[in-house]
Amino acid sequence: MTDLFEPLSFAHGAPMKNRFMLAPLTNCQSHVDGTLSDEEFSWLTYRATGGFGLVMSCAAHVQKSGQAFPGQLGSFSDELLPGLSRLAAKIKAEGALSSVQLHHGGIRCPSDLIGEAPRGPSEDADTGARALATEEVEELVEDFIAAAVRCEKAGFDGVEIHGAHGYILCAFLSPELNRRTDRYGGSLENRTRIIHEIVDGIRARTGANFQLGLRLSPERFGLRMTEQIEVARQVLARGDLDYLDMSLWDVFKAPAEAEFAHKPLIDWFMDIPRGETRLGVAGKLMSGADCRRVLEHGADFALIGRGAILHHDFPKRIAADADFRSTALPVTRAYLANERLSPTFINYMNNWKGFVAQDEAEEAAV
Repeated sequence: MTDLFEPLSFAHGAPMKNRFMLAPLTNCQSHVDGTLSDEEFSWLTYRATGGFGLVMSCAAHVQKSGQAFPGQLGSFSDELLPGLSRLAAKIKAEGALSSVQLHHGGIRCPSDLIGEAPRGPSEDADTGARALATEEVEELVEDFIAAAVRCEKAGFDGVEIHGAHGYILCAFLSPELNRRTDRYGGSLENRTRIIHEIVDGIRARTGANFQLGLRLSPERFGLRMTEQIEVARQVLARGDLDYLDMSLWDVFKAPAEAEFAHKPLIDWFMDIPRGETRLGVAGKLMSGADCRRVLEHGADFALIGRGAILHHDFPKRIAADADFRSTALPVTRAYLANERLSPTFINYMNNWKGFVAQDEAEEAAV
């Protein structure tokens, strides 16, 4: 299937109207207490009007102490329900499926932001993180599950579990970052246990139509390609996910590990049996041709990040012009503001080299 505008069904809930999913994007523009801001509401719902089949929130922390960014949207308390409910209702009204990405920053939580030492599977000298006790791991599992139940109550179609990029669940998968000796450490079976317990708990305590995804990444943070391919194989074989989201940074690059470098990163995951579970990829998909190419390689859908920042209506533009390509970088602050990025979000994007024009000369050249 290479038709980007063919609907995509899931094992649970409603189908996605096309093959475009808004990637979960950090933006730091919600309130300090984790409540939804008008700026975040505007940014996300504008993408729903732009034709995305599923609109996913930024990473939303499931414990207050799991915050990794200033201005991060939260999912850790019922006090956050009014904002979450408002967001879910508007996304649905615009014809898109809605999802919240459930997250805990783990060792990547800045201590000056959370007011205490960060926590991870094991002590980490580089970040000053301390190891979670076994009962704290059990509490973390419960808090992921409770956040999913909360998002269902708010009216979202589903949630995605963030297991990538060195955050807490990814750190549990890493043999370098996870040196535990209890049932959550050691073998790959033990290191994946926390994810399976979260998935099982969400499935047991949410409705039959609630959708559940998982984000994984295959490289960096001490991860090993062989193991991450096996983790993907396991979660696809279980059949309790609606989709697996592979965050690859650059879909078609060669893997960093030499023994895997003879074919693109995407191709190491496409031949894994997936049953009814859908498989999507993210990583520098900036054009209609890029998105068709990932479907040609075997993906079921494309997750769009930078392209969606630059064009709220990225899917509609490709529908109108199959050869559409995102505008060239850098872009001006005024351009991004017109795409409903708040000043805070634009400042965050300014950390991405070459994304935001830096002076009058650059802006004149855009």
